[in-house]
Amino acid sequence: MYPTISDALLDLFGINIPLPLPSFGFFVAISFLLAAYLFTLELKRKEENGLLKSTIKPVVIGAPVSMQDLFLNGLFGFVIGFKLPILVLEYSQFVQNPPSYILSTKGIFIGGIIGAAIGIYLRKREADKTKLATPKTEMVSMKPHEHVSNMTLIAAVAGILGAKLFHNLENLDELLADPIGALTSFSGLSIYGGLILGGGAVLFYAVKNEMRWIHVADACAPGLMAAYGMGRVGCQVAGDGDWGMPNDAPQPDWMNFLPDWTWAYSYPNNVLGVDLKEDFARMGLESITGKAWPTPFYETIMATIIFAILWSVRKKINIPGIIFSIYLTLNGIERFLIEQIRINPDYQLAGLSFTQAEMIAVILFLSGILGMVYFTKNKKKYIPTA
Repeated sequence: MYPTISDALLDLFGINIPLPLPSFGFFVAISFLLAAYLFTLELKRKEENGLLKSTIKPVVIGAPVSMQDLFLNGLFGFVIGFKLPILVLEYSQFVQNPPSYILSTKGIFIGGIIGAAIGIYLRKREADKTKLATPKTEMVSMKPHEHVSNMTLIAAVAGILGAKLFHNLENLDELLADPIGALTSFSGLSIYGGLILGGGAVLFYAVKNEMRWIHVADACAPGLMAAYGMGRVGCQVAGDGDWGMPNDAPQPDWMNFLPDWTWAYSYPNNVLGVDLKEDFARMGLESITGKAWPTPFYETIMATIIFAILWSVRKKINIPGIIFSIYLTLNGIERFLIEQIRINPDYQLAGLSFTQAEMIAVILFLSGILGMVYFTKNKKKYIPTA
């Protein structure tokens, strides 16, 4: 396993460069970029088909810089100036646990003051270049795909917050035992928490900017699935705890052409620093080999297949909402199936035992089925008439 990019560089190329880049965080960043790229392509296609239109909004030109802008730039400059010098001076400690180190109170106050002053000065100088004696208002047209950078940032912030929230709700014992570690770790993210909060925030932004939410949802569905698969690559590479139940069975003959780890894997040197055999014993699970089902690898395969399906039919289906409904349905099926060989805390309700992911997967599946029925019957409602 490669908890950091430095571990991968050292093992694969013999290059020892200490970098503060967790491998899981690296692949999450790649997944956001991939989703944004595919999202942009789909929005442009829908613009060409007349399903999404530009919005025209008033923009004030030549106004002096606001106190809010100066405050935000000063705050940003203070954080950079406060943290950057200490990160450089104590780099070896920083790279061992970047999130905890960044969120600590360690820093250089005078550096923060200088950083704030520079931030305020640069923002004011930039505003002065376009400042007019009499500010004027112009109507500016903005195409839907030009909002992608904003929506990606919103999805990243809301998605990570949602992923941490749902994970901690599912693992309250971990949160109570180590609150700071639970909140700052790059591992321990619930994909459904990220999907619900991140996706909801993006759709809210789209509606606020006069975009029809269902066309935006259809446009982002393939990219979401591709991003999910890329994120699971990060889980597999880092070994962040998303592995499955113990698997001591020998690899089937029909899989002999594949590496052993595609059937069962012990995740050595994983980012959590746990020994799977000991961890299984702690949870009361029997394991002779200390190997688990490599569920992130399986999810990457399934996510790639679902993405290929969505991408191949997106131009053939003209009913708004169907692509997004298919995404919800296949996403629910995929996650429900993989949960059968994963380890997650169970909820008990009315004599039923199920995990948080299983419950959400069923809801997504049913929502997708109902969505296909609803949007088929109401397709004219979501197709622009002019």
